[in-house]
Amino acid sequence: MSTSRHCRWRRKIGPVSRWLPAFARLSTVFLLIALALFVALRVAAPYLISTGFVRSGIEDVLSKWTGYHAEIKGSPVLEFWPTPRITLNQITIRQPRESGDKLLGSIESLSADFSLIDALRGRTSFHEFHLVRPNLALTRDEKGLIDWSYAGLLARAISGVRYENGAEVLDPDLDAEIGAVTIEDGTLVVTDIKSAKTYHFDSVTADIAWPRLSGAISAVVIARINGEDLKVDFASRQPLLAFAGRNAETRTSLTSNLLTAHFQGIASIASLSALSGNAAVTIPDVPALLTWSGKSIPGIATLKSASLESDIMSSGNGLRFNNLSLSLNEASATGVMDLFTQPGKRPKIGGTLAFDQMNLKPFLDAFALRLAAGEAEDISTGMSGPLRVLDVDVRLSARRAQMGLFELSDVGASMIVTGGEAKFDIGDSQFEGGEMTAHLEATQRDFDGGGKLQLSIRNADFAALAERLQLKGPLPLATGSLDLDLQSPKAIWTTGLADVTGRLHFWTGEGTIPGIDAAALRTQAAEKPFFPLSAAAGAAFAFNQLNLQADFANGSAEMHDARIAGATQTLTLSGVITYQSNGLALSGSLDATDPAKAAELPLLPFFIGGSWPNPVISPVPLFGNTPQAQ
Repeated sequence: MSTSRHCRWRRKIGPVSRWLPAFARLSTVFLLIALALFVALRVAAPYLISTGFVRSGIEDVLSKWTGYHAEIKGSPVLEFWPTPRITLNQITIRQPRESGDKLLGSIESLSADFSLIDALRGRTSFHEFHLVRPNLALTRDEKGLIDWSYAGLLARAISGVRYENGAEVLDPDLDAEIGAVTIEDGTLVVTDIKSAKTYHFDSVTADIAWPRLSGAISAVVIARINGEDLKVDFASRQPLLAFAGRNAETRTSLTSNLLTAHFQGIASIASLSALSGNAAVTIPDVPALLTWSGKSIPGIATLKSASLESDIMSSGNGLRFNNLSLSLNEASATGVMDLFTQPGKRPKIGGTLAFDQMNLKPFLDAFALRLAAGEAEDISTGMSGPLRVLDVDVRLSARRAQMGLFELSDVGASMIVTGGEAKFDIGDSQFEGGEMTAHLEATQRDFDGGGKLQLSIRNADFAALAERLQLKGPLPLATGSLDLDLQSPKAIWTTGLADVTGRLHFWTGEGTIPGIDAAALRTQAAEKPFFPLSAAAGAAFAFNQLNLQADFANGSAEMHDARIAGATQTLTLSGVITYQSNGLALSGSLDATDPAKAAELPLLPFFIGGSWPNPVISPVPLFGNTPQAQ
């Protein structure tokens, strides 16, 4: 049985062994012939193909593509090994003089591979273009489109492209091969007619893969603008639709030291009417980005970094940001945002953001919208910045929030910018065991008109607050409430303590004031004409009720009959506190809480001067008790 199997294998292998050598010999002959033809063509090509023929062919190609006239001043160089290639120098591309002589650009050196077979047949076919130091100038018109309007093949393809059944469609007579394009050390100037600005891109390097006009494109471009290198990756299966300003599938990313951005979806370079996709933006250094862009937002230094990721889609007259993830410094939030745009009205940003933990100050800084210094127009013209052209209505919530040195929990807040005013409200929050609400308002003239702050605290632990803030000196430690109303005529970011005016009302229940011993105060007053407060600091003054009111103006607080009522004695204070220098000028008194005990605890008036936290106390004699002259 085994012998039979070997016989069958020998019968199958035998014929193969006979024809295999013949096949190998034939293949070798064909390879040698092909190699000989390859070498022969390259040896004979310089004698068969003229430099002028290839040069005129590439001039025709450039003119055909751009619709402009290509002028070549330098002498062309032909190479045939390892591939046929032509190099041209000093190329200028401009409109024919009879059409205006408009300059599109110049190219120091252009190289391209060409088909040797086509050249021998009297035709020119180029691919693998390499441009060295091209200098191009483009115009972006009022509609946001690059001006491709001249009569070149690219312009005709862009105007003739159609969108059918989810695909880009181009008539065959408008289609053409392109291949790969490499750009080295170029410059690009884009004039934006709509914004009346000109953008200069230097040190441009690009690798573009675009096999055919009707095919997909992928490009990597590196350029320098305002001293910063930017890298753009762009890919689209519908490039002609994209260049025409119509909706097209695109994948775009921007990378630099200042900004990283990515978008994938459907977009248009001309409008946002059908935007749909996913976008992500990361800014590692917000102040540095603003400095680079020539913008200035006062107070923005506290906002170090920001990032955003969201699904974006057009919605009515605006954009909807779904599944939004927003980060400001270390604070992260999720939510939904909307950008509304209507003809004749200011754009409006609205939505909700939910934070687990946040710092309110950087968030406020992010909305401190104002034109950069030097760019602002005369305020009297009524065109003084983004506050005039953008409305904001954002709702915020946070489990924990920090506002300066204060910590809040379960915060519900809102940010509203409309009609030239900005308002930030904390409608509900937990603060030191109590509740706090706040209202911050920046008035007209793009925040330059000043602002006001209203703060209301109820049943908060001010003893814990004093410990948290590490406040020194004899301060009331109690659970209490506070109403604060401040305003400034100056811009918020330039306001100093001397510019603030307003009123404070503070009241509490039972508590203590460490560092004030009422008995020692009476003893020192009876023995000395003046003494430091620390001399009467052996115990704490216990009180049942405290009520204090003060007015703020010109860098000082004027206290009105502050009354601190203890079980046996009551302390009253009034006068001026200069909080810029911690100076005190107060009149006070200590007397019996129960008038029936006035004889046991007589009225003790005194004056408080010096500086906080250890002022000097000087008793004031009672004229009724002054001895009669003999």
